[in-house]
Amino acid sequence: MIGKGHPFFPHLETMLEAARLARGIHLYYLEKGFTEGTKSGPTDLVTQADREAEEAIKTLLLERFPEAGFLGEEGGSEGNAALRFIVDPLDGTVNYAHGFPFYGVSLALEAEGVIQAGVVMDTARGETFYALRGEGAYLDGRPIRVTGRGELLGSLLATGFPYDVAQDPENLTYFARALRRGLLVRRPGAAALDLAYVAAGRLEGFWEVKLNPWDVAAGWLLVEEAGGRVTDLTGKPYTLGNRYIVATNGRIHEALLEALLTEVE
Repeated sequence: MIGKGHPFFPHLETMLEAARLARGIHLYYLEKGFTEGTKSGPTDLVTQADREAEEAIKTLLLERFPEAGFLGEEGGSEGNAALRFIVDPLDGTVNYAHGFPFYGVSLALEAEGVIQAGVVMDTARGETFYALRGEGAYLDGRPIRVTGRGELLGSLLATGFPYDVAQDPENLTYFARALRRGLLVRRPGAAALDLAYVAAGRLEGFWEVKLNPWDVAAGWLLVEEAGGRVTDLTGKPYTLGNRYIVATNGRIHEALLEALLTEVE
């Protein structure tokens, strides 16, 4: 189990509390009904649940840790950049709005540029994935590990596409290369959960183009603490804000990078 002596254990406890609060808001609006709008385009949805969940998370976290800053999908960045919470209040909004049960909440704590704590809660299933740096990754109190599969062919992979894929179609190239090689690829639509699934051994790998820090910060830590590997598309260590992310069990990593970057003859 995670040691209570870890310097960021109190932050993790509050992040778990905030995730439960956000899930309650998601479920409330599923029952009550909600209004929705758009941001960058007609497929980039935002709902009352997004906005209210972020406000509730922000209020709780900053009441407990007023010295911290906050970066959220809906409200942008404010406060201390050296210690900040990075939050997606509803990852998979399009899924949520359509009743497709693959969406959740993602919270991470970054200190001096390093992700120290992460929580991803699956609203539909009620599962909670969490990690503290150096303490391993967990699902509802049980330790999780990436899979031991070493062959790319037969591995289960996931990817996703940006809302403006018609204007930014780069990942269609990588997706097509993967399919032409006979690789097994899913597109569930919530990157935070995709990464949590890699950590939990439900997927061998995940890649995507053009994600934001709040999409990946918590899941990135989960994968690494579960024994996996996270890089950019060239194999260099991943950094927040990088256009490319590739996360795997480590054993198929090089083969996946090669498959994505190499044309099929």
